[in-house]
Amino acid sequence: MIADLANIVVEKLWSANGLAAGLLFLTAFGSALVAYIKIEEHKSLLDFLSFAFPKEVIMHPSARADVLFWITKRAIMPFFLIPFGFGFVAAVAYGTNQLIGGVFHLDGPLMAGPASPWIIVLFTLTMLVAYDISYYLYHVAQHKVPILWELHKVHHSAEVMVGITKDRVHPVDELLNRAWDGVIPGICFGLWSVIALDPVELTIFGINVYVIRNILMMDFVRHTHFKISFGPLDNVVLSPHWHQLHHSTNPKHYDKNFGLLFSFWDRMFGTACVPEPDEDFKFGLLDRDHRDYQSLFGLYIMPLQKMGGHVAKWIGRRPRVTAPPPESPQS
Repeated sequence: MIADLANIVVEKLWSANGLAAGLLFLTAFGSALVAYIKIEEHKSLLDFLSFAFPKEVIMHPSARADVLFWITKRAIMPFFLIPFGFGFVAAVAYGTNQLIGGVFHLDGPLMAGPASPWIIVLFTLTMLVAYDISYYLYHVAQHKVPILWELHKVHHSAEVMVGITKDRVHPVDELLNRAWDGVIPGICFGLWSVIALDPVELTIFGINVYVIRNILMMDFVRHTHFKISFGPLDNVVLSPHWHQLHHSTNPKHYDKNFGLLFSFWDRMFGTACVPEPDEDFKFGLLDRDHRDYQSLFGLYIMPLQKMGGHVAKWIGRRPRVTAPPPESPQS
């Protein structure tokens, strides 16, 4: 059942890719236009294109590394990361369903019949919250745990933002993230399967959760130079400008704005930082070897080498347990 559920999820996800790509293009174009109108006095098509695709950004070595990294990761994702991630969610959901069903001797959902629109809306909202708090907790760990930080530095090593910078994530980091995301969303998934929805309904509307999340958080736009804010809605939804602050090299911006979709987690846990209107940021790492991250070797292999160094140090610091000397024979 777990494999069937995971396969259905992946199939539905790929069928939604065309719609998602179209919405992504419209969102990116609209955001660029809004940002351009906001700051430019003399408007022309040529000026707009220069603003949307500034030469100093698209010709930067970091942008070139993003393109190469994006192309190579596209070859990996369909065969490895996506099936693994959704398979883990399905496994946790199935385990939760079987555990609760076994304890309370349930043969199916408590609410029989097709799910009502209100149930579907409530399911979608709770899954969005579950996924978002899951991401927030993992993102904090990425910055606090040295081994995870070596992987996450790949994302923060971007010195310019070109949209596909959103996918500048090490495959191992993404795999760990998806595995962790299976826990909280998977439990939520399983609880809903006990209450009102069968696995097929869960799967179909579970895909909607991810599509809705990706649209609302404007992940492509917030990894550009477009300073888009949502005004009062910034208190609920994390705007692109707020996330751009998270990539800033300014020490006062370190470990701020960890949220994915919702900004209230940062306010709740004291990690929120409000950028000044139209505030500019310098992106990248302050490490001495930060330039080494602008190659495929630096993006794929070097983080693993540095993780190995942390593991070696950790093993070296462990106290060695030595056996006590043998007792001398009694004379």
